[in-house]
Amino acid sequence: MIDVRRFDWRASAGKVRDSAAGGTVGGAPVTYGLIALCCAIFLISPLSGFGGASYGSQDALLAAQAGYFERWGVIPAELWEGSARALLTPFAALFVHGSWLHLLGNLLFLYVFGAMAEERMGRVQFALFYVGCGYLALVCYAALHAESEQTLVGASGAISAVLGAFLHLFPRARVTSLFPFLFFLPLRFPAWIVLVFWFGLQWAAAQAADAGPGVAYLAHVAGFAAGFLYAWGRYGRRTRVKVPATATEGDSQP
Repeated sequence: MIDVRRFDWRASAGKVRDSAAGGTVGGAPVTYGLIALCCAIFLISPLSGFGGASYGSQDALLAAQAGYFERWGVIPAELWEGSARALLTPFAALFVHGSWLHLLGNLLFLYVFGAMAEERMGRVQFALFYVGCGYLALVCYAALHAESEQTLVGASGAISAVLGAFLHLFPRARVTSLFPFLFFLPLRFPAWIVLVFWFGLQWAAAQAADAGPGVAYLAHVAGFAAGFLYAWGRYGRRTRVKVPATATEGDSQP
């Protein structure tokens, strides 16, 4: 279960107060809209498993899935050709996921950390931040694997940016996490411990990864860095949470 307590920001007074149990007025419609959109796109895609019989055979289904990735995913080798279509693929790829596990893992983290970040930034700014940092993360990965013809999809880069911004804005928020080396016991830590640990894992994995199929850890690293630097540059130190605060509960890995 996930328990969320959000905050109302009073910029003029520079104070933070705990909001009511239902969250602040207005909630986080962009975060929930992104979750709904990603789910809807996945459900109607050939990757969800629904409607598989309509393809007639397993080979036809696999061909449809491959074509789906090629149409909507980022292909680094094609991105740098400069065509308008290729330059738009990072926007589309932010809403495409390769499996149920990929989808649910990403959306869990967006749900846990996105609402508070949105409420702090505002709806329009959060939406632009999410899309812009997600695009940048995918382009950074493509730039370092410019010859790769492997498709790249998923919201991981954008969600990593949300984590980076959250680290700056709410470093003392308490997050209940499950760490494998602690026997998966649910323990509460300040957000800065959980997120710095997560970033370290992504950085280490990126050093060992190659350009073949798998997880694009480098996109996670680029997104996280972009999100943190944006929050640091845009908000500075004056808007960070000054008192311990309860955030949410979730896993330690997106």
